[in-house]
Amino acid sequence: MTPAARLSAAIGILDRILAGSPAEQTLTNWGRASRFAGSGDRNAVRDLVFDALRCRRSFAALGGGETGRGLILGGLRSAGQDPESFFSGEGHAPAPLTSADAGQTPEGYAAHDLPDWLGPRMEQDLGTDFRAIAEALRHRAPVFLRVNTARCALSDAQAALAAEGIETVPHPLSPTALQVTGGARKVAGSAAYADGIVELQDAASQAVVDALPLADGQRVLEYCAGGGGKTLAMAARARLKLFAHDADPRRMRDLPARAKRAGARVTLTEAPQGPFDLVLADAPCSGSGSWRRAPEGKWLLTPDRLAGVIAVQEQILDRIATLVAPGGVLAYATCSLLRAENEAQIAAFQARSPGWSLASQRRLTPLDGGDGFFVAVLRRDQ
Repeated sequence: MTPAARLSAAIGILDRILAGSPAEQTLTNWGRASRFAGSGDRNAVRDLVFDALRCRRSFAALGGGETGRGLILGGLRSAGQDPESFFSGEGHAPAPLTSADAGQTPEGYAAHDLPDWLGPRMEQDLGTDFRAIAEALRHRAPVFLRVNTARCALSDAQAALAAEGIETVPHPLSPTALQVTGGARKVAGSAAYADGIVELQDAASQAVVDALPLADGQRVLEYCAGGGGKTLAMAARARLKLFAHDADPRRMRDLPARAKRAGARVTLTEAPQGPFDLVLADAPCSGSGSWRRAPEGKWLLTPDRLAGVIAVQEQILDRIATLVAPGGVLAYATCSLLRAENEAQIAAFQARSPGWSLASQRRLTPLDGGDGFFVAVLRRDQ
């Protein structure tokens, strides 16, 4: 595919996404229907689509409209490229530019690529870091690996990856984190990945697990386990009696195979029975800390949906509190940047649930290098 043909493909995909189709499904469907597109073409088109979704409001302003064409045109203008050399109408190139394609400079929260209802809330919550964090959310996230230190030292994992053309550097957010600096698309097919030496996991997500007071012999539950990334990270930290639960068990369907690859033992349970020494709830949230990876969420979130998520988080906190043994630990985590889902949730929980002391809490943002995350560790009175 020529560069212009890739732009045309991205325009069509974006139009379908803007009409309501999920981004990943739309890209998959396009790839299956476009057998002429090689892996390089598919990766390039995917990058164009996700860049446009991250910067949807500013690209729409620069490109003259919130359409696939407008977003791609705005992306070119944002990057300082001349769109006329691509929008020629020749072959598979987009149609030539017209007066309708004139753009304008984005203003207000559009310049930060945030919804108008959400921008003031984020600005209040993030304070002086708001502009820098909003700018970070407009760009691609780094690729991180977690080294399974139960099987391999960090330096040995780096050497094994380098032998397969994957360059990495340690990251200060976690002692198990490697940031991929070259060959990221080789990771999934590498022997290091297949042998359970490394897993794809954001560095801030690893830092959440680092904050947990784990010790050999503990009975530990991950509630809202999803794919089980934090479950496996906990398994590498200590010899635990480890359980995983999710409201939708289908989300955990790959966890047994991943655990086997990592040399971990995990019991999946639909009805967890306490008491546990530690319960971690990686709660459903706005996902605002991970919008670099899942930018659709930024535009799908509404005030009503946020209120609904906050209500679910409250229910989860109250539920898992009943599963923690006296003297045990409740850990609450989100990938949100919003105070209402984080510090305010913990304060409200403590206000309605006597007998819990806050041991620590930490909010991470993209300025720390990884995704935005929050973790609070509370201990139950004896």
